Amino acid sequence: MTHVKSSRSDHRSQWLLKAPLGLMLIGLGFSIAGDAVSRKSNAQSWFWRGTIGLVLMNAGVSVVGDAVRHRTLMDVLAERGE
Repeated sequence: MTHVKSSRSDHRSQWLLKAPLGLMLIGLGFSIAGDAVSRKSNAQSWFWRGTIGLVLMNAGVSVVGDAVRHRTLMDVLAERGE
């Protein structure tokens, strides 16, 4: 296995991509889950919408977590002067 050295700009571009994407996924997931709650209260089909909403929320949290990792690595490399 080879070790590829990452640069500060690599982490910055990943952070700039993943932070807003993760936040959008969380918001979309909440919207879809909210629609499922509304459908359930109106005795309509809701299960799959609710499931998809929860999946999107969790995916968004994961993507935001990865964005935080890249931001942290970017800051560590900046402190080292790399």
